[in-house]
Amino acid sequence: MKKEELQAIASQLKHPTGEKGIEMANMMHETNINMTRHSILNLNIADENIILELGHGNAGHLEFLFEQAKNLKYYGLEMSELMFQEARQINRNFVSQKQAFFSLYDGNIIPFQDAFFDKIFTVNTLYFWKEPQKFLFEIYRVLKSNGTFSLTFAEESFMKQLPFTQYEFELYSTEKAEELVRKTAFKIVRKETSTEKVKSKTGELVDRAFTTLVLGK
Repeated sequence: MKKEELQAIASQLKHPTGEKGIEMANMMHETNINMTRHSILNLNIADENIILELGHGNAGHLEFLFEQAKNLKYYGLEMSELMFQEARQINRNFVSQKQAFFSLYDGNIIPFQDAFFDKIFTVNTLYFWKEPQKFLFEIYRVLKSNGTFSLTFAEESFMKQLPFTQYEFELYSTEKAEELVRKTAFKIVRKETSTEKVKSKTGELVDRAFTTLVLGK
């Protein structure tokens, strides 16, 4: 692939737009569903929890989330206007029942009051955080005391094999992510690394290692 094509893929993964963005969102949902479920299950969701997801993509996983407990409220924040619209459309029933609320944000400031959420999770967004340490403090701010944050990402060892990750991505190993977390007030409750077979963006099956860091306030 040419440099321009690789840059275009990186850009769409960071901020999906247009027709290509919808294709990319569908593909991301399929290839990331195990990671997303892993992140959700590590939250140990309880009845009446208020949950935040950062960078939800098309949010095709909400049915799974709502199966975890009763009377949940889900808030999704997204930088991509296209993903915001897609997620609202796919989850229109949850939106109309006032169970799911979607908003756009700038990727830096979380537009909610302190200690608002019981649980927070994010999948494959860490690579794009502009100021990771500041952003973790922001997540910490909106989490209730004793709240849980699931941070899920594909391991650097896998990601660096993908040619487009040299553009716009900051890659993380578990150790590097833990080092980042230690600069904040979060406690690392546990970490889990799994390996799965996924179809690469170019079509072949590859082994992907991914990690969920479960962080507590």
